[in-house]
Amino acid sequence: MNRGKKYGIAAILTGVALAGMTACGAENGDGTERTEKTEIVESVTLETMIPESAEVFRETTENGNTVEGSGEEIMPETPVPQESAGAAEQEGHSAHPQPVESTGLQQITLDPDWEYADHSKINTGAAVLYRAPEESGRKEIVIGVNAGHGTAGGSKVKTLCHPDGSAKITGGSTAAGATEAAAVSGGMTFQDGTPERTVTLRMAQILRDRLLASGYDVLMLRDGEDVQLDNVARTVICNNVADCHIALHWDSGDGKDYDKGCFYISVPEALKSMEPVASHWQQHDTLGADLVEGLRGQGATIYGKGTMSIDLTQTSYSTIPSVDMELGNGYSDHSDATLNTLAEGLLSGIQTYFGQ
Repeated sequence: MNRGKKYGIAAILTGVALAGMTACGAENGDGTERTEKTEIVESVTLETMIPESAEVFRETTENGNTVEGSGEEIMPETPVPQESAGAAEQEGHSAHPQPVESTGLQQITLDPDWEYADHSKINTGAAVLYRAPEESGRKEIVIGVNAGHGTAGGSKVKTLCHPDGSAKITGGSTAAGATEAAAVSGGMTFQDGTPERTVTLRMAQILRDRLLASGYDVLMLRDGEDVQLDNVARTVICNNVADCHIALHWDSGDGKDYDKGCFYISVPEALKSMEPVASHWQQHDTLGADLVEGLRGQGATIYGKGTMSIDLTQTSYSTIPSVDMELGNGYSDHSDATLNTLAEGLLSGIQTYFGQ
């Protein structure tokens, strides 16, 4: 697998706080040869919760474009949105550790020249790329972590289910036969009233910190309560910046009143001849299977054989190993203790996939 992506460095900021079955990710997909980038030209240090330091940096495309207008400074009074500790406690989570101030923050937006970028309808937001600290044994592997849902207004906008405009072949939150689906759905609500988007963000934050401590760079597709990036934009950014794309979800609409367990969404047989699926579905399956086994190794409940075939926007547009992980359903425990266990399982699966 080509892991030779390199990224340019842009503006440095001072004092910015960095802050179905209907599978819930089935239609949402975010929430599904990459262009080589320019060499890193300087490093940026970022202190975070776990590990103690990390680096984040901005994407530079081959033609020299950078986000936010070729490297102009982002003012410190515009930090990345972040869920407050008080809100987390109200939602039934323990307070999220307060981040220390960073010395640098770069964001990545959708480059309109990237393949399939023109299929996106919501793309004014930005992802954040964290670089693992050198003392972690940095691997130069970028893991795309996609906290499902969390795009205000996303359910009112439609995008093509498949790049070629063909119809969905399985039902989900969008019926089979439809050619368009919600750009980003609102997600489900847990039995205790907690919105799924809150839990997927917390899960992403915990997984991010585990990955950074283990030497993996992390592309956070949603680094706060809201990001104005639809499922297509999130996938296309991952295609061009990350080495794999893992979307985090909990299943909905399954009619069960107990925790069904974890599984990944695989590609239906009928889609395996459609590009880019035809060239990448085996990678998707291998990544998904490794993640499921990592979760199993941590004692997580696994649903059935650990997989379910559904036609997703995410995998329909993915050109890197990509998977939607369903980590339970509305009756699943989503305490920090459980999310930490799930994060360890996902980390184990990622290490297996990349031969670490």
